[in-house]
Amino acid sequence: MVFYGKKSLFGESQKKNENNRQQITRTLSLNSKLSVMATHIPIFYRQQTGLLADLYHLTMAYGFWHQERSEQRACFHLFFRKSPYDQPFVIASGLELAMDLVEQLTFTPDHIRYLGQIKGADGKPLFPIAFLNYLQRLTFSCDIDAVPEGTAVFPHQPLLRVTGPLVQATILESALINVLNFSTLIATKAQRIVAAADGDPVLEFGLRRAQGLDGALTASRAAYIGGCHATSNLLAGNHYQIPVKGTHAHSWVMCFDSEEEAFAAYAEAMPNNCIFLVDTYDTLAGVEKAITMGRKLRDQGHELNGIRLDSGDMIELSKKARVMLDEAGFPDASIVGSDGLDEYKINAFKKAGSPINVWGVGTNLVTGQEQTALGGVYKLGAIREKDGSWQGAIKLSEEAIKTSNPGILDIRRFYHEDGRPFADMIYDTLGNTQNEWVSHDGIDRMDLQEKAYKSLLQPIFREGKRLYSPPALPEVRAYAREQAAAFAPFLEKPYRSGLSRDLYDQKQEISRAMQART
Repeated sequence: MVFYGKKSLFGESQKKNENNRQQITRTLSLNSKLSVMATHIPIFYRQQTGLLADLYHLTMAYGFWHQERSEQRACFHLFFRKSPYDQPFVIASGLELAMDLVEQLTFTPDHIRYLGQIKGADGKPLFPIAFLNYLQRLTFSCDIDAVPEGTAVFPHQPLLRVTGPLVQATILESALINVLNFSTLIATKAQRIVAAADGDPVLEFGLRRAQGLDGALTASRAAYIGGCHATSNLLAGNHYQIPVKGTHAHSWVMCFDSEEEAFAAYAEAMPNNCIFLVDTYDTLAGVEKAITMGRKLRDQGHELNGIRLDSGDMIELSKKARVMLDEAGFPDASIVGSDGLDEYKINAFKKAGSPINVWGVGTNLVTGQEQTALGGVYKLGAIREKDGSWQGAIKLSEEAIKTSNPGILDIRRFYHEDGRPFADMIYDTLGNTQNEWVSHDGIDRMDLQEKAYKSLLQPIFREGKRLYSPPALPEVRAYAREQAAAFAPFLEKPYRSGLSRDLYDQKQEISRAMQART
C-alpha cells in the first residue's frame, strides 16, 4: 500500500478507493508539477511508525512511564564502532528518510489494540490501559541533530543525536538505526565502486536482488548519493528523481527466431535507446550483429549507443569487441559490463586493460556485500536530573571499543589553511572544551588551539518541529563525491580521529566511578 502524507489514499469503501485512484491519476497526468512534488511524499514505512520498534523499547517505555520518568529528558547518540570494508570512514546517508520517519511517531487505534493483546508470563496484559492511552496521545517532540547526508564520518562519531523525553527517544532507536545503518552502508559501498570505476559511469542494477521492496528503494537512493550515475529501478527514479537506464534482457532475444530479428525489432521500437545485449548465444557473433544493426541505425539518423556483456571472459571479450566496434566505425559505442561486479572485479578488469567503460552493478552493491550490515548502535550519553543539570552516562565493557562516550556530543573537523581536513575531535557540548585533541586510547595528543574547524552536527528538529530543509539529491550526491575525494588520501594513511581532552578525562572519571560502584 502506498501512503500519501498521513492518510491512506484508500478510503472506507471500494467505490471511494476507485474514485481516489482516478482523481489522483487525473491530477498527476494534468499537472506535471504535482507529479514531481508527489515524488517527495513518504511511502512504505513512512506512516505512523510507533510499532517500528522492538518489544523491549515498549517495555522500557512502560517502565519509565510507571516510574513517572516518561518526560525526563535524555540524550542518545547513533554511531558505529568499526568502519565497513576495512576503510576508515563511511559516507553518511539516510537522514532525509529518518526525518520523514520520526515525524510519524504515532500509535494508531489498531496499534493500541494490538499492544493491548500482548500478554505477560502470567497470561495477563503486558501493558495497562492507562499506558496505552498515553501512547495513543504521544506526538514527536524531540530535538535531533545530525551530520548532513554525504559527509565522511569516522567510528564513534555521532551520525545523529536525539535529545528529548525518555519514552520517545527510547522508542525511536531501532527505526533510526535501521534507516541510517542500511543507507550509510550502501552509500559507502557505492562510493567504493565508483572510485574503482575511475570516472566511468556506474549504473545501479540491484532491484531484483535487494532485501525487499523498501530495501530496493532505499538502496537505489543511497547508491545515487554514493556516486552511481543512474538506476534501473523505476520506482526510485520516480520517487527520488534519479536518472534511469536500461534496454533489454536475454528474454527479448529469446522471443525471436534469431538474434538479428531481435535486434532489428528493438531498433525499430526504440532507435534512441539501443544498447544490445550480445551474449545470449555467441558473444562475438552477437557483437557483429549489433554492428550490422548499428549501420542501419546510422542510415536512419540514429547511433548505436553500445553493447552489453553479461557473461564469459569479459576481459578478453571486451577487448575483442572494442576492436570490432572501432574498426566498424563505432568508436563512441559504449561497452557495458554487468555480471556480479563489485569494486574488486572492476579494479581487476581495469588493471587487465578491459575497455569496458560503463559498469552495471547489482547484487554486490544493493546488499552491501561483503559487509552484511553497518554495526551502528544507539547509546545513552546523558540524562537530565531533577535540578536541571545533565549527568553523563557510559556503557562500560571489557572491550575498550564498546565503552561509549558520555555527554551531549558533537564533532569538530579541523582544516589546513588550504581547506584540507586533517583531524576530527568528538567533544561534549556541555563542557568547557578547548581544542586539545586526544586519541581514543589516550596515547596520542595534539594542540589544535589555533586551527580552523567547523562543527559537523546540524540542528534538524527542535521540539519536534523541522528546522532543516534537506538539499536536493543531486546536491547531496555532489557533496558526497567532494567528501570522498577529500578523504581519499586517508585510505592509505591514518586520519586523526579522537576526543577532546576534557571529554577523555570525563570519560575516565565516570568509568572509574562506575567500576568502583560495581
